Amino acid sequence: MSKLWGGRFTKETNELVEKFTASISFDQKLALEDIEGSMAHVQMLGECGIIPMNDVELIKQGLKTIENKIINGDVQFSVEDEDIHMNIEKMLLEEIGPVGGKLHTGRSRNDQVATDMHLYLRKQTLELIELVKSVQSSLLVQAKENVETIMPGYTHLQRAQPILFAHHLLAYFWMFERDKERLIDSLKRINWLPLGAGALAGTTFPIDRERTAELLGFETVYPNSLDAVSDRDFILEFLSIASIMMTHISRISEELVIWSSQEYQFVELDDSFCTGSSIMPQKKNPDVPELLRGKTGRVYGNLIGLLTVLKGLPLAYNKDMQEDKEGMLDTVETLNGSLRLLAPMIETMTVHKEKMYSAVAQDYSNATDIADYLVTKGLPFRQAHEIIGKIVLFAIQHKKYLLDLTIEEYKSFSPLFGENIFEVLQPKHVVEARNSYGGTSSEQVKQQIQLAETKIISH
Repeated sequence: MSKLWGGRFTKETNELVEKFTASISFDQKLALEDIEGSMAHVQMLGECGIIPMNDVELIKQGLKTIENKIINGDVQFSVEDEDIHMNIEKMLLEEIGPVGGKLHTGRSRNDQVATDMHLYLRKQTLELIELVKSVQSSLLVQAKENVETIMPGYTHLQRAQPILFAHHLLAYFWMFERDKERLIDSLKRINWLPLGAGALAGTTFPIDRERTAELLGFETVYPNSLDAVSDRDFILEFLSIASIMMTHISRISEELVIWSSQEYQFVELDDSFCTGSSIMPQKKNPDVPELLRGKTGRVYGNLIGLLTVLKGLPLAYNKDMQEDKEGMLDTVETLNGSLRLLAPMIETMTVHKEKMYSAVAQDYSNATDIADYLVTKGLPFRQAHEIIGKIVLFAIQHKKYLLDLTIEEYKSFSPLFGENIFEVLQPKHVVEARNSYGGTSSEQVKQQIQLAETKIISH
């Protein structure tokens, strides 16, 4: 059968060109969205009197039959028919005859494919929002169980100050909260309908684009037909949000890899999220967080790829824009799979509370509290900072920690020290002293947890 657009051509398409330009290998994932858009379009055509309602019902029945076949896996897509639109239109013609050709009245593949992607991305974004919530819930589960668990806090990957493990986990909760809010906000741009813009200039038929938008649940229609068919901002925005989210996924994955190492032993990942070695039987490898960390690069690449495709394109549609789909589809799949793995992996990990505490008890991360102690005695902070630096150096030289020094040794650096300095230096006191809003004290962390729970419910 000749191409549906082949009337103007005198030669068959070169086989290599056919394979190179075909998109059906990946845009078949938009099949159900393509049918959904066509259902609304033909309904609008009938209501506007552009085609008879009898034809509308016949076309809708045909589309429904094709939809069921696709869902049941009974459809074989063809490279010769190029893309998902032509594949479905050909199936429709075979199903109901020439009347199927009326479906394409008042539209082009340009506004059709844009509509498909809007529909697809809207559905996927809503699902991703729920998956982000599941990750947040897993973080909350662990946070609630570790409100009293003290661990070293780090800067530059060096011991800095003691913090609660719950506080550390909640930092990721808020990262994912912003990701979730970005996804929710992006729905405003996704919910613009391009259908009815035609190839680039609109159509001569008296269509009702607002009615189509209503049928498909879109909030508004593109007011400019050129913009409607050439806009891929909504995909760029999604890829950008996905890249930021994968950054957060990668960061917590990195910590899980470090924390589960023999050197740290802060946590142990459940066996179901680890693998072994083919040669070293003792190994338990954190393959899942490593791969989550690694997959971040491909999502970044998809964003840069589409930015590069679009940067020099004149209006309106160009074949270059066929390159918009694979990166989007791949990113959706990657992000979806990553979130589905991350949530249960966090929730099922074992936290070694004693190991975390022993790490805090054998470092100098309580040094700042000595400086704060001297400040409460009236000493300027900068002078206190210098004194504590000397005390830390003295302790290191004598192979002691700050709690190991005697009161006489402290007084040799400043007469302001009293016996209560040893209470101030206890890890639990260090943590509880940081009771400012957003701080790591158990009171503040419990308030954070309550706020976090309201965030999950509110969305």
